[in-house]
Amino acid sequence: MYAGDRSRKETLVEYGFRLPSALDNRPLKFAEFEKLVNQAVFVSATPGPYELKHSAQIAELLIRPTGLVDPQVEVRPTQGQIDDLIDEIKKRSDAGERVLVTTLTKKMAEDLSEYLLDLKPQGPLPAQRDSRPSNAARSCAICAWGCTM
Repeated sequence: MYAGDRSRKETLVEYGFRLPSALDNRPLKFAEFEKLVNQAVFVSATPGPYELKHSAQIAELLIRPTGLVDPQVEVRPTQGQIDDLIDEIKKRSDAGERVLVTTLTKKMAEDLSEYLLDLKPQGPLPAQRDSRPSNAARSCAICAWGCTM
């Protein structure tokens, strides 16, 4: 594209439609840009080979450009994870909050939903805290604890 643009500009200069200085009015090629830049700050979530090669120091960005902080991640042992999940669901439900459980596969989600529905607590369910009409409230797989979504 550069050669075509240059040819067009030369024709315009030749016939007087542009001043001769128009020939130098073009974007720099990357090699020319590199020669002019003394220092550069590369900002990237995943620095590539070029950034790594030309960086003296790499700093980790802890705050996202949106200003949101990454959520705190807690790693727990796999042994007893379902019981731990049920305890966490009960805590959130008692606090009037909703719960979203993610799984790795759709099959795992179906199995977990079926298991949680089978654990339905005995006795009356707590009143729904959803202000929408009852026909608009869809219950989730863990509705046995009063969660709605």
